[in-house]
Amino acid sequence: MSDEKNSGYEGFTAEERAAMKEHAQEEKKAARRTSRADKEALALQDVLDKIADMPDSDRVIAERVHAIVTENAPDLAPKTWYGMPAYARDGKVVCFFQSADKFKARYATLGFNDSANLDDGPMWPTGFALTEVTPEVEERIAALVRQA
Repeated sequence: MSDEKNSGYEGFTAEERAAMKEHAQEEKKAARRTSRADKEALALQDVLDKIADMPDSDRVIAERVHAIVTENAPDLAPKTWYGMPAYARDGKVVCFFQSADKFKARYATLGFNDSANLDDGPMWPTGFALTEVTPEVEERIAALVRQA
């Protein structure tokens, strides 16, 4: 028997630490902005910049998701959240796009927070893997953001 305990926990990954640092910077940046119109315009530009910085495979999907969300849920305000494009209502993030590259994942993810109110019985999905945006996928995303 060993006296050493191994919980398996090795701390946050470098990608997770980077996301937390980005979130802190986003909060500081938002606090420095003055008018509401300035905040909204700069938040939108931040989202567009994040999308533009993505690798091509993620960028193409993120651009479509952004277009679908802004078209079908104009009440959701674009903003960055942990370095990811996100869409919020009354300051609370409703949904977000996580590129595959961000956490070295196999696929991009469209995620929904509890404020999306997608409740459907005792269990429902809150994250969706995205490998491409087909017409069927576009319609599903549009339906989800309209519901949210």
